[in-house]
Amino acid sequence: MNPFDKIQGQADKSWTLFLDRDGVINVETVGSYITSWDEFKFTEGALEALQILNDVFGTIVVVTNQRGVGRGIMTLNSLKEISTNMTDTITAGGGRIDKIYSCTAVSDDDHNRKPNTGMAIQAKEDFPNIDFKKSVIVGNSLSDMEFGKRLAMHTVFLTTKHEPFSLPHDLIDQQHSSLLQWAQALAGAAVPG
Repeated sequence: MNPFDKIQGQADKSWTLFLDRDGVINVETVGSYITSWDEFKFTEGALEALQILNDVFGTIVVVTNQRGVGRGIMTLNSLKEISTNMTDTITAGGGRIDKIYSCTAVSDDDHNRKPNTGMAIQAKEDFPNIDFKKSVIVGNSLSDMEFGKRLAMHTVFLTTKHEPFSLPHDLIDQQHSSLLQWAQALAGAAVPG
Protein backbone atom coordinates (compact mmCIF):
# COMPACT_ATOMS: atom_id res chain seq x y z
CA MET A 1 0.00 0.00 0.00
CA ASN A 2 1.20 3.50 -0.79
CA PRO A 3 2.06 5.06 2.59
CA PHE A 4 0.19 8.16 1.51
CA ASP A 5 -3.06 6.20 1.39
CA LYS A 6 -3.00 6.22 5.18
CA ILE A 7 -3.59 9.96 5.11
CA GLN A 8 -6.68 9.75 2.95
CA GLY A 9 -9.55 9.85 5.39
CA GLN A 10 -7.27 9.64 8.44
CA ALA A 11 -5.66 13.07 8.54
CA ASP A 12 -7.24 15.05 11.33
CA LYS A 13 -6.37 17.76 13.81
CA SER A 14 -3.64 15.55 15.30
CA TRP A 15 -1.74 15.80 11.97
CA THR A 16 0.75 18.50 10.99
CA LEU A 17 1.26 20.03 7.55
CA PHE A 18 4.71 21.31 6.59
CA LEU A 19 4.69 23.51 3.48
CA ASP A 20 7.53 24.77 1.36
CA ARG A 21 6.84 28.35 0.23
CA ASP A 22 8.24 29.15 -3.23
CA GLY A 23 6.47 27.16 -5.94
CA VAL A 24 3.92 25.85 -3.43
CA ILE A 25 2.22 28.91 -1.92
CA ASN A 26 3.63 31.53 -4.26
CA VAL A 27 4.79 31.55 -7.85
CA GLU A 28 8.49 30.72 -7.92
CA THR A 29 10.90 32.77 -9.98
CA VAL A 30 13.35 30.02 -10.92
CA GLY A 31 16.93 31.24 -10.69
CA SER A 32 15.91 34.38 -8.82
CA TYR A 33 14.42 35.44 -5.50
CA ILE A 34 11.19 37.04 -4.34
CA THR A 35 12.71 40.12 -2.68
CA SER A 36 9.61 42.20 -1.86
CA TRP A 37 5.88 41.87 -1.32
CA ASP A 38 5.34 43.56 -4.72
CA GLU A 39 6.98 40.54 -6.38
CA PHE A 40 4.98 37.98 -4.38
CA LYS A 41 2.12 36.29 -6.28
CA PHE A 42 0.09 33.40 -4.88
CA THR A 43 0.03 30.28 -7.03
CA GLU A 44 -3.31 29.68 -8.70
CA GLY A 45 -5.71 28.17 -6.17
CA ALA A 46 -3.30 28.44 -3.20
CA LEU A 47 -5.67 30.49 -1.04
CA GLU A 48 -8.53 28.08 -1.70
CA ALA A 49 -6.22 25.15 -0.96
CA LEU A 50 -5.14 26.64 2.36
CA GLN A 51 -8.77 27.17 3.34
CA ILE A 52 -9.45 23.46 2.69
CA LEU A 53 -6.29 22.37 4.53
CA ASN A 54 -7.14 24.56 7.52
CA ASP A 55 -10.10 22.26 8.17
CA VAL A 56 -7.94 19.11 8.03
CA PHE A 57 -4.67 19.77 9.87
CA GLY A 58 -4.19 20.81 13.48
CA THR A 59 -0.86 22.54 12.85
CA ILE A 60 0.28 24.18 9.60
CA VAL A 61 3.80 25.56 9.29
CA VAL A 62 5.97 26.84 6.46
CA VAL A 63 9.60 25.73 6.16
CA THR A 64 11.46 27.75 3.55
CA ASN A 65 15.06 28.12 2.43
CA GLN A 66 15.69 31.84 1.84
CA ARG A 67 19.36 32.04 0.93
CA GLY A 68 18.78 35.43 -0.74
CA VAL A 69 18.98 37.05 2.70
CA GLY A 70 22.31 35.40 3.49
CA ARG A 71 23.63 36.48 0.11
CA GLY A 72 22.59 40.09 0.71
CA ILE A 73 20.12 40.10 -2.21
CA MET A 74 17.29 41.00 0.14
CA THR A 75 17.00 42.11 3.78
CA LEU A 76 15.65 40.16 6.71
CA ASN A 77 13.07 42.94 7.15
CA SER A 78 11.86 42.39 3.57
CA LEU A 79 11.50 38.66 4.26
CA LYS A 80 9.54 39.41 7.45
CA GLU A 81 7.27 41.82 5.56
CA ILE A 82 6.58 39.19 2.89
CA SER A 83 5.85 36.58 5.58
CA THR A 84 3.51 38.89 7.51
CA ASN A 85 1.57 39.98 4.42
CA MET A 86 1.36 36.40 3.13
CA THR A 87 0.03 35.11 6.48
CA ASP A 88 -2.47 37.97 6.80
CA THR A 89 -3.79 37.34 3.28
CA ILE A 90 -4.10 33.59 3.93
CA THR A 91 -5.95 34.23 7.21
CA ALA A 92 -8.31 36.69 5.50
CA GLY A 93 -9.08 33.96 2.96
CA GLY A 94 -10.06 31.45 5.63
CA GLY A 95 -6.73 29.64 5.77
CA ARG A 96 -4.06 29.53 8.45
CA ILE A 97 -0.31 29.43 8.88
CA ASP A 98 0.68 28.82 12.49
CA LYS A 99 4.33 29.76 12.06
CA ILE A 100 6.95 30.34 9.36
CA TYR A 101 10.49 28.99 9.66
CA SER A 102 13.05 30.49 7.28
CA CYS A 103 16.65 29.41 6.78
CA THR A 104 18.69 32.36 5.53
CA ALA A 105 22.05 30.56 5.68
CA VAL A 106 24.13 30.36 2.52
CA SER A 107 25.85 27.07 3.32
CA ASP A 108 24.18 23.78 2.41
CA ASP A 109 25.76 22.38 5.59
CA ASP A 110 23.66 24.64 7.86
CA HIS A 111 21.48 22.42 10.07
CA ASN A 112 18.37 24.48 9.19
CA ARG A 113 18.80 24.39 5.43
CA LYS A 114 16.62 21.72 3.82
CA PRO A 115 17.09 18.82 3.34
CA ASN A 116 18.63 19.16 6.84
CA THR A 117 15.93 18.95 9.50
CA GLY A 118 16.65 21.92 11.76
CA MET A 119 13.46 23.82 10.89
CA ALA A 120 11.33 20.77 11.68
CA ILE A 121 13.08 20.38 15.04
CA GLN A 122 12.36 24.05 15.77
CA ALA A 123 8.70 23.46 14.91
CA LYS A 124 8.57 20.45 17.25
CA GLU A 125 9.99 22.62 20.05
CA ASP A 126 7.33 25.27 19.42
CA PHE A 127 4.50 22.76 18.89
CA PRO A 128 5.26 19.72 21.10
CA ASN A 129 2.17 17.94 19.76
CA ILE A 130 3.87 17.45 16.37
CA ASP A 131 4.38 13.78 15.50
CA PHE A 132 6.56 13.53 12.40
CA LYS A 133 4.96 10.18 11.49
CA LYS A 134 1.63 12.04 11.39
CA SER A 135 3.02 14.88 9.30
CA VAL A 136 3.03 15.75 5.61
CA ILE A 137 5.59 17.84 3.74
CA VAL A 138 4.44 19.46 0.51
CA GLY A 139 7.19 20.87 -1.69
CA ASN A 140 8.43 21.17 -5.25
CA SER A 141 12.03 20.01 -4.89
CA LEU A 142 13.67 16.73 -4.00
CA SER A 143 15.36 18.47 -1.06
CA ASP A 144 11.86 19.03 0.42
CA MET A 145 11.10 15.35 -0.07
CA GLU A 146 14.40 14.27 1.50
CA PHE A 147 13.74 16.64 4.45
CA GLY A 148 10.44 14.83 5.02
CA LYS A 149 11.81 11.32 4.61
CA ARG A 150 14.63 11.98 7.11
CA LEU A 151 11.85 12.41 9.70
CA ALA A 152 9.50 9.67 8.40
CA MET A 153 6.94 12.21 7.11
CA HIS A 154 4.59 11.57 4.21
CA THR A 155 5.81 13.45 1.13
CA VAL A 156 3.85 15.26 -1.57
CA PHE A 157 5.77 16.52 -4.58
CA LEU A 158 4.30 19.38 -6.64
CA THR A 159 5.35 19.51 -10.28
CA THR A 160 5.49 23.32 -10.42
CA LYS A 161 9.09 23.48 -11.66
CA HIS A 162 10.04 19.87 -12.49
CA GLU A 163 8.51 17.26 -14.74
CA PRO A 164 6.66 14.51 -12.83
CA PHE A 165 8.82 11.68 -11.55
CA SER A 166 8.04 8.04 -12.23
CA LEU A 167 6.39 6.48 -9.21
CA PRO A 168 7.11 4.60 -7.05
CA HIS A 169 10.00 6.87 -5.98
CA ASP A 170 12.12 6.51 -2.84
CA LEU A 171 11.45 10.08 -1.74
CA ILE A 172 7.96 10.78 -3.13
CA ASP A 173 4.76 9.26 -1.80
CA GLN A 174 2.44 11.23 -4.07
CA GLN A 175 2.70 14.00 -6.64
CA HIS A 176 0.28 16.62 -7.92
CA SER A 177 0.35 19.62 -10.21
CA SER A 178 -0.59 22.14 -7.52
CA LEU A 179 -1.39 22.62 -3.85
CA LEU A 180 -5.05 23.01 -4.76
CA GLN A 181 -5.16 19.73 -6.68
CA TRP A 182 -3.68 17.88 -3.69
CA ALA A 183 -5.96 19.64 -1.17
CA GLN A 184 -9.05 18.77 -3.22
CA ALA A 185 -7.92 15.14 -3.56
CA LEU A 186 -7.30 14.93 0.17
CA ALA A 187 -10.59 16.59 1.09
CA GLY A 188 -12.47 14.46 -1.42
CA ALA A 189 -11.05 11.30 0.11
CA ALA A 190 -11.84 12.56 3.59
CA VAL A 191 -15.54 12.90 2.83
CA PRO A 192 -17.44 9.84 4.10
CA GLY A 193 -18.57 7.76 1.14
